[in-house]
Amino acid sequence: MSIGSTTGAELYRPNAAIIYQRSNGDVLVCERIRPAGAWQFPQGGIRRGESAQDAACREGMEETGFRPNEYIVIAEHGPYRYNYPPAERERVLRKRGIPYAGQEQRYFLCRMNDDTAEPWLDNKEFCSYRWIQPADFDLDTLPGFKRDVYSQVLKDFFGVEKS
Repeated sequence: MSIGSTTGAELYRPNAAIIYQRSNGDVLVCERIRPAGAWQFPQGGIRRGESAQDAACREGMEETGFRPNEYIVIAEHGPYRYNYPPAERERVLRKRGIPYAGQEQRYFLCRMNDDTAEPWLDNKEFCSYRWIQPADFDLDTLPGFKRDVYSQVLKDFFGVEKS
């Protein structure tokens, strides 16, 4: 079984992301510990034999504390791909031992059952969070190599045009 998808000679790490949404449309965004000031949706790698949805739910629970019984998956889009810049490729190679060109992601939109539920951050990846309207997501708070994917995700899920 392969570890990632390929395009030509490029290998992409399989990844799943989860977007938690309240009934008023607010979505959860979390601030990464490194690099500070970078905000994103919870996400992480898909393990061998794991479905993308199971990976998104697992990563979401690990990073926010939200259990699958606290929300319902209402939409899925992807795959989306981004390429790592050279320094990130080197970091990933050192960490994972695999020369990934970038990540291939599937996104899952989940409606919260309780609008008062708040995440419990793992403090390994995220240090802060906020609930915002999708149109208020500031793409400038992302590393540049992730912006095109987030722009497309916002359009696909919420009809929000960002550039």
